[in-house]
Amino acid sequence: MGDMGDSGHKGDTMEQKKKAGYEYLLAYKLTVPIYDYTVEFCSRCSPYHRLSPISPSSPRPARHSLGVGGSPHFPYLSSTRTHDQMIQAARSGMTNIPEGAKQESLAGYIKLSGIARGSLEELLKDFLSYARQHGIAIWGKERAIRSGEARSRSAGELGVIWEILRENPTLLDSPHFPHLPDHPEAAINLMITLIHQANYLIDRLVKSLEEKHAREGGFSENLLKKRLEYKNKTFHPSILP
Repeated sequence: MGDMGDSGHKGDTMEQKKKAGYEYLLAYKLTVPIYDYTVEFCSRCSPYHRLSPISPSSPRPARHSLGVGGSPHFPYLSSTRTHDQMIQAARSGMTNIPEGAKQESLAGYIKLSGIARGSLEELLKDFLSYARQHGIAIWGKERAIRSGEARSRSAGELGVIWEILRENPTLLDSPHFPHLPDHPEAAINLMITLIHQANYLIDRLVKSLEEKHAREGGFSENLLKKRLEYKNKTFHPSILP
């Protein structure tokens, strides 16, 4: 499917290329860590924690107390609805490409890939809103890889993620992605970067599918073509061998 259909890893064998499907696509593979990290992020700042009953004898944690590893706790998400929607959007971004690949029609594949793209766009807006509401800086494309402890760590984790994505034809059952950064600024910017990259890759996948659809036709178009050929042979027996 164009260069977006390439798996992006080293050392493909002919057998692997013959079996290539959605699991080999970087457009799909990148949505897996996005989903995992979104679940981890939402767990850290879940408003459900705020609703959980606390024993009178239990010390109430300070809003800006230090968490695991000495990093600040993430501020709560605005609502449980936002929490649930973010996880659902990340899951939709991950599952709709596989569902599309199972469609008999290229049009169905294109449609579901577009739904995956739209879900990730909604997720991106939620992360941007969270950053805006809590005064978290959003790094520009150039600043994201410059000096600074949070930036350096985020850039390092991004490199590890891509190394894992590219080192095998498909993702392992447990790919061992690095943990989401402890610092909210690094975590948010890592998520924003990953989603931008996934959206770019899905756009290329959709474009490739659209070009293939225009060139070869979809399932319905090919079925109609076969029916017309059959009718022509039926009404013009002289063309039969």
